Amino acid sequence: MSPSPLPLRRIAHLDMDAYFASVELLRFPELQGLPVVIGGRRRGGEGEGFQRLRDYAGRGVVTTATYPARAFGVRSGMGLMKAAALAPDAILLPGDYETYSRVSRTFKAAVRELAPLVEDRGIDEIYLDLTDLPGETRDLAQSLKDAVRRATGLSCSIGVTPNKLLSKLASELEKPDGLTILGLEDIPTRIWPLPCSAINGIGPKATAKLESFQIRTIGELAQADPQFLVACFGRSYGAWLHEAAHGRDDRPLTTSREPKSISCETTFERDLHPTRDREELSRILLRLCERLAQDLARKGYQARCVGIKLRFEDFSTITRDHSVAVPIAAAADLREAARASLKRVTLDRKLRMLGVRAGSLVKVGDYPLLPPGTSQAAEARVPFGGLFEGLEA
Repeated sequence: MSPSPLPLRRIAHLDMDAYFASVELLRFPELQGLPVVIGGRRRGGEGEGFQRLRDYAGRGVVTTATYPARAFGVRSGMGLMKAAALAPDAILLPGDYETYSRVSRTFKAAVRELAPLVEDRGIDEIYLDLTDLPGETRDLAQSLKDAVRRATGLSCSIGVTPNKLLSKLASELEKPDGLTILGLEDIPTRIWPLPCSAINGIGPKATAKLESFQIRTIGELAQADPQFLVACFGRSYGAWLHEAAHGRDDRPLTTSREPKSISCETTFERDLHPTRDREELSRILLRLCERLAQDLARKGYQARCVGIKLRFEDFSTITRDHSVAVPIAAAADLREAARASLKRVTLDRKLRMLGVRAGSLVKVGDYPLLPPGTSQAAEARVPFGGLFEGLEA
């Protein structure tokens, strides 16, 4: 007797709708239905009214936007000045990442109550394995959407298919507040008309190269000769392109993921000089280290390596790392290690971005957690205002 075939998997991709913007609309319900853009930095005090995008001056980027703003062509990652040209009357709100993280934990906890097999993919999206759960697929998916709304007041879109690749595509098809269920038989009608760039893993460079071969849709990619794809894109990526276009993906859910590093970075509103703007740079570095310490504490990690990332006015970027003898997690120790990394940089140009990264992570408990200031993060402690003091400039 031949073995019974494995049951077809039911993999769901749950994606929150315009997540950061939607959280802000809970706080400011009077902005419902209006074009709202999240980005830039907090200015002014409470009660001063909402800033219009036309009044923005700087080089920040759009974090996300409501669907009415997207109707004007505003997209995540777009420069705010470009967005202002498209939607000058849009409301500009600064990001509140502590709130976004808290709401993220809330919606994920609500979902796990119904579907415990979860792969966390970021602050606003997760994969779920519904294969062994009782009930009809549509009913299960709707119950997940209802749980998210009850817990947070927000909507999400869900795609359910036999694998992760197709589910991520499906969750985008009926946004916002969508619920899309597809089988393999639906690939020709629902998936193949989409642009190749819709597949997670086909970026701008690969898209441009495919277009140079007159391959623009997933269906056209599916019809391409596999040997041709391998010859043009290499054995591994070329073979994957062929499989992805046909909706084949046997990856399991990764329900536990150990981070390799945790980082915090910020792009300045204006270029900062390492000498003339030393005090401001010192405050920014301290603030980044405090945020990084909070992230490490929340996730239960310590760092054996601390790195800095600098982007200069000419857009050149460098990184430097500093290893410590004993893992650290306190803001003061992270700051010391970051300064040790900075001492290895020639600071002779203006800066446009600064980042701090905690790497070589270990779980708290694997090593004793030392009191702040007792690590060997750097040679000597420096006062708050002197984080950039004494560095080559």
